[in-house]
Amino acid sequence: MAGQEHQHHHHHFSLCFCDLMRLLWSLVVPCVYLSLLLTLVLVLLLLGVRMWLRGRRQARRAQGGGPAVAFFHPYCNAGGGGERVLWCSLRALMHRYPGVSFVVYTGDQGVTGEQILEGARQRFNITLPRPITFIFLRHRTLVEASSYPHFTLLGQSAGSMFLGWEALTAFVPDLFVDSMGYAFTLPIFRYLGGCKVASYVHYPTVSTDMLSVVRERNPRFNNADFISRNPVLSAAKVVYYCCFALLYGLAGSCSDVIMVNSTWTLGHILALWRCPNRTSVVYPPCDVRAFLDVPLEDEDEVEEGWEELGRELEEEGGGDRKCHAIVSVGQFRPEKDHQLQIRAFHKLLTGRKEGPGGRESLRLVLIGGCRNQEDEERVLMLRGLCQELGVSDRVDFKLNVAFEELKRELVDATIGLHTMWNEHFGIGVVECMAAGTIVLAHKSGGPKLDIVVPYEGGQTGFLADSEDSYAAAMESILALSPSARLEIRRNGRRSVERFSDQEFEACFLAATESLMSKLER
Repeated sequence: MAGQEHQHHHHHFSLCFCDLMRLLWSLVVPCVYLSLLLTLVLVLLLLGVRMWLRGRRQARRAQGGGPAVAFFHPYCNAGGGGERVLWCSLRALMHRYPGVSFVVYTGDQGVTGEQILEGARQRFNITLPRPITFIFLRHRTLVEASSYPHFTLLGQSAGSMFLGWEALTAFVPDLFVDSMGYAFTLPIFRYLGGCKVASYVHYPTVSTDMLSVVRERNPRFNNADFISRNPVLSAAKVVYYCCFALLYGLAGSCSDVIMVNSTWTLGHILALWRCPNRTSVVYPPCDVRAFLDVPLEDEDEVEEGWEELGRELEEEGGGDRKCHAIVSVGQFRPEKDHQLQIRAFHKLLTGRKEGPGGRESLRLVLIGGCRNQEDEERVLMLRGLCQELGVSDRVDFKLNVAFEELKRELVDATIGLHTMWNEHFGIGVVECMAAGTIVLAHKSGGPKLDIVVPYEGGQTGFLADSEDSYAAAMESILALSPSARLEIRRNGRRSVERFSDQEFEACFLAATESLMSKLER
């Protein structure tokens, strides 16, 4: 009897299991068919979009439009180092390829193309040899960090794809150049637009250094305090960064030509994008000759003037100027760490007496561009910090200044100050050296690896990495004799020739020649 019951239960269980499998099979098969159907529809849709976009490009070419190169630069009117790269790239390509037309995708609103070009002339002393076309994008807020209070990297990257789609549908180029670091636009233009694509990378969107900051739970501008204090949130953010780094590498690897701006950026891009054969270092252009020409005498006469000034000061017994300007050049973005500059300057002033030769002999000048309201609010916050520390009378803010004013400030300065951790390159640092200031830069990234390095065995500047070390380095520079400062200035000026506009244009043209030569066929 018990055996019969056991067989009955076993038979009942077998029937239930078979029914369950039939039910699952009846659900899975339609899902598989539906998935295949949706995949087929998606593939056909993408092929249709690609053919439509290719037809638009062919129609433009058939109307005698000729090959076109488009630069994706949503903030082309910002006035920073990335914008100098854009305008110098356009100028070089225009001179080299007169039969090619050029387009810039920009998200700037409330300005005309003529005003943007005039701004480039005033800020960078760059004039393009012929007109270009501007495509004004309406949805730049999609790539604004302020639009994504959480998961900012993912939000901005997804937003850049939508903004890239808007750009592609507005104009289909033959060659697409991402000159601002929006790597997720590359597959859009390559696979949907059928374009050749190139990229100039100023700074990797995610890096191993960022992962280290989160793993070590260090609070920084991109790692909030509440995350750094919580081990679970820190671990989750590490996973998020690792997944994002994988996607970033896949997107970046779509580029036919990859240019990076420094040794530091090269290391990270090679680790993430894994395209060593297509990647090269192209140092960004710095208008060093404009600074070397001030004063307008020959270099020998300038050095003699400095030596004579040094002898006069030493004979007077002070060995010091009446007033020393400490100048910082950089956009008012959080990563530039202007707070560190103000706090270090405050620490320097704390050890100085009142009156001539003391506190009154020092002045901090913060020069930079404001891209948007967020940057302007940051400047207000920095002004508040100056008032809080009691140094507002010794700190000047100069926003969106013209090139000539920038040149005057740098030529008159004693110290060129830079505080950004892991700065990808540091155009402001180079400009300070070319102008004859003694550079004090952050001991990391491009300044450490490429710029503030010995020249023919001589010192070219100073490096620091904390409030105390910055204050101590400034004190050391000010304590140097004029002749010692002169020697460092000379070395700095001589070393920056490798970062000139001419060097950049030659390297940029060499890197893009393989793509540009195919356009003209």
